Amino acid sequence: MAEEKKKSLNTNSNTYTIVYSTIIVVVVAFLLAFVFQALKPVQDANVALDKKKQILNSLNLRGLNDADAAKMYKEVIIADEIIDASGKVLKPGTAGGEKDGFTLNSADFKAGKLALYICNVKGKTKYVIPVYGMGLWGPISGYIAINEDKATVYGAYFTHESETAGLGAEIKDNQSWQEKFAGKKLFSSAGTAGIALSVSKKVDDPTTQVDGVTGATLTSNGVTEMLHDGLSKYLKFFQDK
Repeated sequence: MAEEKKKSLNTNSNTYTIVYSTIIVVVVAFLLAFVFQALKPVQDANVALDKKKQILNSLNLRGLNDADAAKMYKEVIIADEIIDASGKVLKPGTAGGEKDGFTLNSADFKAGKLALYICNVKGKTKYVIPVYGMGLWGPISGYIAINEDKATVYGAYFTHESETAGLGAEIKDNQSWQEKFAGKKLFSSAGTAGIALSVSKKVDDPTTQVDGVTGATLTSNGVTEMLHDGLSKYLKFFQDK
């Protein structure tokens, strides 16, 4: 009986190349998915911590390390409410809240679900409101802290995704500029018909206006539009004293 010749694998064939490439792609995709899922809890925790720091920055609680920021957030946040444009509370939030208003983003904001952080800083009630807008090159956002009178700014923090370093990026990098918002009024002396707080190249009303960032007119205009659009959604809340 003639011995059958074993066929060797032809590594130069198209079939081999396709099969080999498919296996490599599948293996790499599996490994990437595994690594992503393994790191996701850490990434989510870092994003949440950064958000807490931004909120604390608007309350003039800055320069905290990670542990102190997490602890301070739990201490000062009385509730992370969700309200609508009529001022109705949709969800009451919780102390040190991370599950209600804290989970909202710009899409929820546009849909009419408004985050409202009720805070206690040194025995005084403060309200923190998130705002979203567009700068020169991309999205900008921030948090505005309001005093208990619902008419005066206590503090502010802004950030961006892609503004120019040394110019538009100053809305995030220049703490001194952010601090200029403290004490400004949300409304003009005429009343609460509309938000008057703004950034201006020429300050005509120092009670409601902040000097624009030098060399970043379009970004400064974007901050003004963000403030007007964002804070206007809370008008009913401001009017209910």
